[in-house]
Amino acid sequence: MARVLATGDKAPGGIRKVLRKVLILTLKFAVSGGLLWLVLRRAGLQRVLNTVKSMDPWFFLAATALYILGTFVSIFRWRLFLTARLAAKKLFSLYMLGSFFNTFLPGMIGGDAVKGYYLYKETGGMAEAMASIFMDRYLGFAALMLIAFLAYPVGFPYLEGKGLAWLIPVIFASFVVLSLLFFKLRLGKRIKLLADFYGYFGVYTKQTIFKGMLISLAVQCISNILVYVLSLGFGLNVSLPLFFVFVPLITTFSSIPLSISGLGIREAAFVLLFGSVGVPPQTATALSFALFLSTAAGSLPGLYAYLKIKKS
Repeated sequence: MARVLATGDKAPGGIRKVLRKVLILTLKFAVSGGLLWLVLRRAGLQRVLNTVKSMDPWFFLAATALYILGTFVSIFRWRLFLTARLAAKKLFSLYMLGSFFNTFLPGMIGGDAVKGYYLYKETGGMAEAMASIFMDRYLGFAALMLIAFLAYPVGFPYLEGKGLAWLIPVIFASFVVLSLLFFKLRLGKRIKLLADFYGYFGVYTKQTIFKGMLISLAVQCISNILVYVLSLGFGLNVSLPLFFVFVPLITTFSSIPLSISGLGIREAAFVLLFGSVGVPPQTATALSFALFLSTAAGSLPGLYAYLKIKKS
């Protein structure tokens, strides 16, 4: 009887947790759907589809190859923050696994969570897995912000016309302040798992972080060039330096957890930013869709990696 009562006591909490997740997922679908509707209403669904069909497939394949290349380069950054010496092949499969879950199962389970779980299964260290994935993501975003800040003078005239002139400096300054607060205050450090998590930051040397930053800059350059290559597939004549301003902003907007994998927010940002340099709404939307499709195509090896892990 006590066991039944205990189970009954836990049930309402479990139901509330499920309902909360369903509500959050529903809201994300609503945001994505609403923004997509607004974008497609302006751009025209048929015009967008016709533009996508007109793309040179060779540029799409080149962009997909660049995505895979960027993922492969990323594993060397991740490896810097691991004490366990895992083979590059294993890290690449885990990275692809995370990319697959992020792309094809948005809102259900995060790719980083999946990647961290299987890394933990390999190494037996949960705190190390968490810390390494955090540093991998953190340096990636730090490089993204640095590139956008350095390229800011190029994009200033176009951002000023859209009322976004000071957006990059504000985001950059906010990132620096939050970084200082996080690493100095170390919130939740009294919890053992988080204490171990923070403990790894003391192990990372300045040389390691510097190397990780250099790799991150290379990865972000590849990501920006990827979008530029896609634009060439549509016959656009947009200067390459502008991609080093626009793409980091689009990536930042899309990473805000208010939609499904940035869907809707990403398309709206493409239309807003690339519209400032004369790109028609249907072409900017098609470019955004092409980016998503090339990322999805590049993430498909993650499905093979997942099936292989489950089989073994």
